[in-house]
Amino acid sequence: MVQFLLPFEREIAELEERIAHLKSQGDEEGAADLEAELQRRLKEIAENLTPYERVLLARHPMRPYALDYINAIFDDFVELHGDRLYGDDPAIVGGLAWLNGQPVVVIGQQKGRDAQERLRRNFGMPHPEGYRKALRLMQLAEKWRKPLITFVDTPGASCLDDDERRNICGAIAHCQMFMAGMTVPNIAVIIGEGGSGGAIALAVANKVLMQENATYSVIQPESCAAIIWRDEKLGPKAAEALRLTAQDALQLGVIDAIIPEPLGGAQRDHAKAAQLVKEALLRALDELRTFSPDELREQRYRKFRTIGVWAEGIVAGEEPFRQSEC
Repeated sequence: MVQFLLPFEREIAELEERIAHLKSQGDEEGAADLEAELQRRLKEIAENLTPYERVLLARHPMRPYALDYINAIFDDFVELHGDRLYGDDPAIVGGLAWLNGQPVVVIGQQKGRDAQERLRRNFGMPHPEGYRKALRLMQLAEKWRKPLITFVDTPGASCLDDDERRNICGAIAHCQMFMAGMTVPNIAVIIGEGGSGGAIALAVANKVLMQENATYSVIQPESCAAIIWRDEKLGPKAAEALRLTAQDALQLGVIDAIIPEPLGGAQRDHAKAAQLVKEALLRALDELRTFSPDELREQRYRKFRTIGVWAEGIVAGEEPFRQSEC
């Protein structure tokens, strides 16, 4: 695959080329100096990313996808196919696996690496049968008393006419309803784009974790800008208003923890990114291990009931509190 660089990654690529050149010339001291400069710039960039730059990182085509994490984190993954009603949707992958010797059920939204795979997986936007496949796997986890782990990475659910006719909204709602009532631990990890109902269908979990440069929002910033200001080029402004970064989501209580990424982003080091996700998953499972089935369901219910801001006893004529422009 051709190397893909975001605007703020170009300087880093140039430094890396200079380091490689110095090493090829045997100038280890010069290379070491530039290595220190590279690390300094990576840290500086990471600390000053705008919300929209994080959106771009979440969409980065070299970023690890669900199957990358599944293959790196779990052992003996056996993928299951089909919704037993209509067909199989490659935008949703899932099956049975082992995590540090513990059997689990794992589901993920999968994008494609090249043009052909992107088309086959519908750019990670699941169809109704994808969510019904996910529901089938959730039911297996509940029946067999196995923890459920989901990887969220989608711009949103597919919204073609055929998807509407096959009840995409109902498929999403059934996933949400079933996840909410599960009596086994479930953990959701937002690894890229967490877009709208397509994301929340796999994220009604006891623990919602989010990678440092992932995003989680009811709408894509460009779409929001097109609706609010009639100009999708104002996506960066919308990204600020939507508060869609991991840091915002943690502050608002939408997620439970942020998973750090390798310096410069998960796309720079897949193995390290997977290790950090695995460590976070193991910590979350350990925390949930002591909960009874009823306590797991109650904890999940209270978690989602307390998200957001509300006011009681608003006087007639008063303007209610609004959290953001969008």
